[in-house]
Amino acid sequence: MNGKNFRMPARRLATVATATALAAGPAVLAGAGSAHATGAEGRASAVVLRTGLDVSLLNKTVNVPLAVSLNEVQAPQSAEKTALTAELNGVNNGQAFSVLNAEVASAKADVSATKAAASTQLAHAKLHVPGLPLLSVVELGTVRSEAVCEAGKTPVARSNVLGDVTVLGKKVTLSAGGPTEVKVPGVGEVRLDLSRRETTSRTAAATALELTVSVNPLKLNVAEVEGTLTLAKATCEAPPAAASAAPSEPPAGDVKPQGAPAEAGLAETGGNSLTPYLAGGAIALLVAGGGAVAVARRGRS
Repeated sequence: MNGKNFRMPARRLATVATATALAAGPAVLAGAGSAHATGAEGRASAVVLRTGLDVSLLNKTVNVPLAVSLNEVQAPQSAEKTALTAELNGVNNGQAFSVLNAEVASAKADVSATKAAASTQLAHAKLHVPGLPLLSVVELGTVRSEAVCEAGKTPVARSNVLGDVTVLGKKVTLSAGGPTEVKVPGVGEVRLDLSRRETTSRTAAATALELTVSVNPLKLNVAEVEGTLTLAKATCEAPPAAASAAPSEPPAGDVKPQGAPAEAGLAETGGNSLTPYLAGGAIALLVAGGGAVAVARRGRS
């Protein structure tokens, strides 16, 4: 093998080393200076009534899901709804069936950069299910729920039931210590869970009243209703907490920060942030060239 064969790989090596150094410089710079941030907005929702009932008509020959929501709102876009009745079609001989009637029924959700909040209120309400057009499943005085989630603070969930509560014609006293069950022979049974509240580090949920219903009047199987009813529910999720402010720069004085002369030298000579990498590429080229020369000399000897 002669010296010429040695010189060609050495030159290629130098070229590759220089290109690698030049290419690596901007890549290292980008990796050190780039930052990626993702964050979610706060969220809030409120609903006065939500049903999840299964209605069986004519000895279960016809099944109709009773899925009704009244005054349901969701944010990031703040919203408010007020409606006093909720109706269902298809279970009352072609006529609209009134599920809920109330004097007050409102839901509200607000979201800002630092806070998400939701609230709902229901007052003087009567709730009916198919098969019991004249007897209310429940009659209420006032129920309220509220959920507040502020960035960087502990979320808060509140709910309460005020006034009398009547279930299947019976006045009952609700307890926060556990569910209340009401059974009426020949009509059905209802289980009530009072004031359910849940919180995490960023979320809150409050439900004033949740009912589990099983109704089959006189066991005639004309209209059998089973499922759940949720009254006055509010939820929220806090916006991300703002990042802590970066430390302020020290005040300018007579003493220049370390590295200032070097920066000034770069400015005077027309250097920029890529100058170190260009210098590194030149050094790599010199080293590779020196190696090529040494190899060539050995080839001649």
